[in-house]
Parts: sequence; structure tokens; C-alpha cells
Amino acid sequence: MKLVSVNVGLPREVTHKGKTVTTGIFKEPVAGRIQMRSLNLDGDRQADLSVHGGPSKAIYAYPSEHYAYWRQELPGMDLPWGMFGENFTTEGLLEGLMNIGDRFRVGSAEVMVTEPRLPCYKLGVKFGREDILKRFLQSGRTGFYVAVLREGEVGAGDGIECIVRDPNNITVPDIVRLYVNRNYSKADLEMLHRVAAFEALPESWRSYFAEKIHLVTGRAR
Repeated sequence: MKLVSVNVGLPREVTHKGKTVTTGIFKEPVAGRIQMRSLNLDGDRQADLSVHGGPSKAIYAYPSEHYAYWRQELPGMDLPWGMFGENFTTEGLLEGLMNIGDRFRVGSAEVMVTEPRLPCYKLGVKFGREDILKRFLQSGRTGFYVAVLREGEVGAGDGIECIVRDPNNITVPDIVRLYVNRNYSKADLEMLHRVAAFEALPESWRSYFAEKIHLVTGRAR
């Protein structure tokens, strides 16, 4: 497992549907080593802090393996590292293999997997097509966020080492599936109860799933 590319970018203004919006989704690879801090990488910022950034979304990671899929889906489109707004383009860290709460060492830093990425309209701004949001979520190729447990330096080519495997076995795709599902099986309901009480998952997600449980069980009565 390794870090293929480290990508950063500062918020910029772009025109979308005749309006000016500010976004930090435009990331570009950087050379050399860079400091990773508790809220972001040096030289990187998020634009709308009400939905982006914060300790649980300090760094967004996206598997390099997914780029081959998107090159087939979007022929002719230039897809450089960082195209999906990721800070880390990784190798060997696929979502289905990642448990929420897993801890990794990268460079001199340590991080913990916290949640999947849910796309907002600014991904459509970046790609110049609104259908990318639906296609992105349906593909299951969401990437994931990590919290920074120990600050340090990172750089492209760094190895990534798993140092703690969370024993709850709640994967990144589990969270996405529970989010998009409308009809829940008995197993899904059991998983909903588990994730609503899972402390490694950010409080906003736990509250969301607790409300889901309330709505689903209320309809079942």
C-alpha cells in the first residue's frame, strides 16, 4: 500500500449556472514532502466549512485503481491525479477493505478512517457535468475521509501501513449502502443499530442513522 500522489488546492471562485461559487475541489499534485496537520495539509483549504473539512474530514483519500474505471466511463476526459478533489491518491486501499476506525501510518503521520465521501454539486462543477454525482455514488467508488491522529510529513511514494484494524468490521461501503437504501432487510436494521452506536463514526452520521431507525421502526408498527 502506498501514497501515489499528494494533492492540494486553495479555494477559488468559479461560475456555475450564472452564479459565482467558491470551491476548494480543484487539487493539484505537489512535489516533495508536505506537512499534514489536524485539519488539512499545508497549502490546502476547504471552501464551505459547514459541510467540508473539520477533524473527521481532514484528508480525503481516493484509490488510484478507480481511475481506470472512470477513464472507460468518461472517454476523452483528462483525469489527472486529484481530479476527484482528493488529497491522497492511494494504491491498495480499496473501500471494501477499509473498516471505519482502521488506523494507518503514512510518512511520519498517523490517520484513522472516519467516513465515506458523499458528493456535492461542486463535483459536477469540476467535471462540467451534473450526472457525475449520481454516477459517482452508484459506482460505489466513493473514496473515504481520514482524521489525523498524529501530525507529520507525507509525500508521494510513502508506504502506507495498517497499524490497527478496527474489530467492528463496519466497512466504508456498509455506510454508503445504508445511506442510499430505502428498503431495509433484517440484517440492514441490525447494522443500522450497530452504526448508530459506533463511536468511530462521526456524530453527524450516528445521528442520521438513529433518525433512520426511528423512521423505519415507526413505519413498521
